[in-house]
Amino acid sequence: MSETTTGRPQPTLEPGFRGAVKDWSSDQRSFKTASWGKAMMWIFLVSDTFVFGSFLIGYMTARLSTTTPWPNPSEVFALEIFGAHVPLLLIAIMTFVLITSSGTMAMAVNFAYARDKVKTTVLLLVTALFGATFVGMQAFEWTKLISEGVRPWGNPFGAEQFGASFFMITGFHGTHVTFGVIFLLIMARKAWRGDFDTVRPGFFTARKGRYEMIEIMGLYWHFVDLVWVFIFAFFYLW
Repeated sequence: MSETTTGRPQPTLEPGFRGAVKDWSSDQRSFKTASWGKAMMWIFLVSDTFVFGSFLIGYMTARLSTTTPWPNPSEVFALEIFGAHVPLLLIAIMTFVLITSSGTMAMAVNFAYARDKVKTTVLLLVTALFGATFVGMQAFEWTKLISEGVRPWGNPFGAEQFGASFFMITGFHGTHVTFGVIFLLIMARKAWRGDFDTVRPGFFTARKGRYEMIEIMGLYWHFVDLVWVFIFAFFYLW
């Protein structure tokens, strides 16, 4: 052990691969500024990025390699409003709702660290409401397309791969949003009861006075929103 200018002991690093493994496993430097909760969430998000990336790459490969014309998203996802054909209206509203929820989530994290449990609870509930609204609109979109004959194995609009790509990608993302809404409601309840101040037994409480679990929840929610931006760009606008 060596000492720094502040007088605090500084761990001596061993050279080579074995030293790197030892340093990582003993948590000497790797997570000094980030908790294990944050680190594990980031690892999960990175792994989930590969999954969504694989889905989108598979979708692009199928679209570029098919010999059958790909359905026009502006026509497939259009709505009839007072007799007018409005393309991508529902998708635009869904995107606005989800992006807005990122703002309310960020505000919830800010008020959580300010120990304002009332505003934190309200903002978490508003974020959950936005998420539930998004899932509800997605369910409407699925119902509409299914009623029009779109299936995972075919559809009346063009290439058969369209249905499989649509249901797989949007369904996987919708599942993430649904679980996010559930966890937001759990966090809202815990914040309202003051569990983060009293360390009331239960899941997702962490240590006393630490609202870090809400920040970790925020990382997940922002990731879900960011993924939707890519889905919106590649699936609906391309």
